[in-house]
Amino acid sequence: MTESSSLSPFPPPPGARAYHLRTGRGLFAVVDTPVPDGVEPRGVALLMPGFTGSKEDFHRLHEPLAARGYRVVAVDGRGQNESDGPADDESPYAREELARDTLAQAAALDTPLHLVGHSLGGQIARAAVLVDPSPFVSFTLMASGPAEISDSQKQRVKLLHDALAVMTMPQVWEAILAMGPPEEVGGPASGSLAPELLRRRWLNHKPAQLLSTGRQLCAEPNRVAELAAVGLPFHVLSGALDDTWPVPLLDAMAVELGAHRTIIAGAEHSPNQEQPLATARALADFFDLHPVHPGNRDRA
Repeated sequence: MTESSSLSPFPPPPGARAYHLRTGRGLFAVVDTPVPDGVEPRGVALLMPGFTGSKEDFHRLHEPLAARGYRVVAVDGRGQNESDGPADDESPYAREELARDTLAQAAALDTPLHLVGHSLGGQIARAAVLVDPSPFVSFTLMASGPAEISDSQKQRVKLLHDALAVMTMPQVWEAILAMGPPEEVGGPASGSLAPELLRRRWLNHKPAQLLSTGRQLCAEPNRVAELAAVGLPFHVLSGALDDTWPVPLLDAMAVELGAHRTIIAGAEHSPNQEQPLATARALADFFDLHPVHPGNRDRA
């Protein structure tokens, strides 16, 4: 692994480092937490955030996962927060391009990975697995469904796209605050960051990334059968409620995948932020079922 130093205004969680991971497809901002001294290393987890989100959405998972023996690497995708990308050209944000970014991140980490994708991140991760599953030990879809998002969330994405067409990013932010924090998809004003950091994160996002990935969420085809044929261990994790992909839809996807299924009580679309300890426990319990062995480097 090679890396580039980073002076991030977003403070990492205890014991973590924030830096730019150097890959064959450019630099990607990551937060990386090693396994603490005295804890047996059990593997590495690569965490991918959702629409309007960032690596900081996983901050509350780092410490409990590391305590279970898992190094945690949370990444900003191309054009998200502290990972660079073009502001106006949407072509680098095509689903296939973002999938190859994920594979480049995996290659740079150079170790078998437990892949975790939240919401949009789950669909990008799915595309990566369908291109090449070999870097991954397991794949967890966190609050991430089989195809396009719900009609109510499509309306939120459309409102965001309409605003981006006529306003600057600072103006859109002010409009978001004036309307009150939107829910989940299209909800950049929600999260565990301080208000000024939420604003800074929003301004860091590239408009082309938001436009391209928003369209993808509204038109994603159902690729569950393709994914099931890959044969990785799968985990479908969600809150008890979810307006983006209703829970019965996630239940059915888990059955089709033959996946381990976890429902986090007291959580909705972002169990990583709403119930982080229960979510970290569920992730580590699943990872424990699929240990990394020295002999499975080529398979993992």
